[in-house]
Amino acid sequence: MESIGDDAALRRIAAGDRAAFQAFYRAHAPWLSARLRRRCPDRELAAELLQETFLAVWRVAAGYRGGAEAAGWLWSIALSRLIDAQRRAAVRPRTVEAAGDAVHGRHPSAEDEALTRVWDTAVIDALRGLSPELKAVLQATVLDGLSVREAAVLLGVPEGTVKTRAMRARRLPREALS
Repeated sequence: MESIGDDAALRRIAAGDRAAFQAFYRAHAPWLSARLRRRCPDRELAAELLQETFLAVWRVAAGYRGGAEAAGWLWSIALSRLIDAQRRAAVRPRTVEAAGDAVHGRHPSAEDEALTRVWDTAVIDALRGLSPELKAVLQATVLDGLSVREAAVLLGVPEGTVKTRAMRARRLPREALS
């Protein structure tokens, strides 16, 4: 299939064109997978979120309004799925990890490893205590370097909400550390 633009591909996907969907998937799956893995230390969960995201694209492609960047729209779907997964994980009972668990496939994400080298344990614990919504705002504005407007579009919330969440996301760890 010849290369088509994202807007045209999404219109064709909305009409049920599987070839357009496959082309859209091939164009966007690599970067989306890498981005999800940066934010999710569980590779299997990141792969599952990738599939859920593209399943949602197949189902809701008709809802894409066009004009906006399709990659931002796609990331907002993936981010929503990631936040939902983090919420579900937060309410599940946790088991105590055995000493050899790291050897059996449980590894910290690259971001966690980098943070561990830079920040002490108290700061990391304070950041881990943030809700998924607050973490998403911090990641978008601090780690990804997005403006408030860009973060609002990416997260699908008003700019004022991004500002409020960013303020809370900075204040809560500060209070936990004092």
